[in-house]
Amino acid sequence: MKNLLEFETSPYLLQHQDNPVHWQPWSAETLALAKKEGKPILLSVGYAACHWCHVMAHESFEDQETASLMNELFINIKVDREERPDIDQIYQSALALLGEQGGWPLTMFLNSNGEPFWGGTYFPPDNSYGRPGFKNVLQTVSDIFKNEPEKVTKNRDALKSALKSLNATQDGDRPKLTLEVLERIAARYAEEADPVHGGIGSAPKFPQTYVLENIWRSYLRTGNAALAEVVIKALTGMSQGGIYDHLGGGFARYSTDAEWLAPHFEKMLYDNAQILDLLLTVHHETKSELFEERIRETVGWLLREMVTDEGGFAATIDADSEGVEGKFYIWSKTEIDEILGEHAPHFNEVYGILPEGNWENTNIINRLKYPERLDEETEAAMAPWRQALFDHRENRIRPGLDDKVLTDWNGLMIVALARAGQYFEEVRWIDAAERAFVALTTHSMEPNGRLYHSYRLGRAMHTGLLDDYANMARAALILHEVTGKAFYLERAEQWTQILNEHFWDENGGGYFYTADDAEALIIRSKNATDTAVPSGHAGGVGKAAFADRRTRTV
Repeated sequence: MKNLLEFETSPYLLQHQDNPVHWQPWSAETLALAKKEGKPILLSVGYAACHWCHVMAHESFEDQETASLMNELFINIKVDREERPDIDQIYQSALALLGEQGGWPLTMFLNSNGEPFWGGTYFPPDNSYGRPGFKNVLQTVSDIFKNEPEKVTKNRDALKSALKSLNATQDGDRPKLTLEVLERIAARYAEEADPVHGGIGSAPKFPQTYVLENIWRSYLRTGNAALAEVVIKALTGMSQGGIYDHLGGGFARYSTDAEWLAPHFEKMLYDNAQILDLLLTVHHETKSELFEERIRETVGWLLREMVTDEGGFAATIDADSEGVEGKFYIWSKTEIDEILGEHAPHFNEVYGILPEGNWENTNIINRLKYPERLDEETEAAMAPWRQALFDHRENRIRPGLDDKVLTDWNGLMIVALARAGQYFEEVRWIDAAERAFVALTTHSMEPNGRLYHSYRLGRAMHTGLLDDYANMARAALILHEVTGKAFYLERAEQWTQILNEHFWDENGGGYFYTADDAEALIIRSKNATDTAVPSGHAGGVGKAAFADRRTRTV
């Protein structure tokens, strides 16, 4: 037994190749090894930009004592949730069925068939934060597995039954999604809006673009100005808060507070694609100068930092650099004073820079105090000040880039970029969207049109999922609309046909998350729930169906 992650392509898995833990990739061979050894499986799921994944890695997976215990008691499997969302989806569901809140790192305990019987997320090395220490968890789970198999069997059977029931089709007539129902949904969501800071709910606060889009489209249908205000306030808070990178462009994943000030600093391709798309939709009505500025700056970040050598878009930028979350992005007042000189007082006032710091004794650049645009002369004057700080920041040690190309996330960004390029008459944006499409169809597609999910280091990995086909079909439709090229429509039709042939549930209706000829997991998932990304049902299949002459009814 040894650590086998050196043979993988995922940057997240490669981060763990030197751990003393004998990490194995997910495979039929690894499950067979667990059966042969008579050991339970410890499944650890995370991703490269995940701060708490790094914390648990440093505390536990790099610790020789903890690693020795893991190696002695378990077969240890490491999975990149972005590379294998099909695996992550199943075991996140299992954790929720155990009454635990999901997230990453995900830590699940399985038998040799891959069936879960217990789990959690982050565990500290020793008892703290009201959570049991990881070494204690390891020993306890191992002891129960060996000495009380009836408990393991009981949990396994209950979880397996509950997971299967998630796919069950409800008896009777299915509810109709009428315009009246959509208006009621939008009104109910609007009631959850933060009237002070904008956004839905309280801390931690996520963009929730699909909720905001639902509210905005209800406003367009009904003319209810209160609904429009909810969306505009949320987008303004996001655009002026610390969740937005005011120097380099792009949005972080979410805010840890209700004010949009302090983000989890990782930048995800899928978040920025969806925020761009919503900003564009809202700008069509409002003509907001702020929203146009954020669109242009975020596209600038995308094309500057996220384009791979092949022309696709990279997945994420890490939250941490030099082992510290957000270090690349934060500032002391003294540092800004030295760089900007006589202009520093004005900049510090507008962008919330304080001598004592506005977050953990340091400063996150933001415009929450001045969310409205100032006069044109002042706004123009501040642009070179931001550029000076950006140039200085470029000399810092950068957070890591996860440059794997994910088919579904690229589909989302191609849509946003092509739409924005057409709307603002930016031909180079459309060109970049087309190059990304070509990169995907060149490197992540078989000659018969079947897609792979991930591409990196010259290797296409893992059978394409529902979201890959749905998002790329929508991307093809948008590019057809923007360019008029028939090739794109043909691709959309081809991928929709593949969906209908390999993903459609003939018995219960709807589409499975995995193809009928994909690797068999403990269940074949099927759901229409939006998460951080739109469901393949809700976000893509409905649009892809327009390209299908045999449209299904979901």
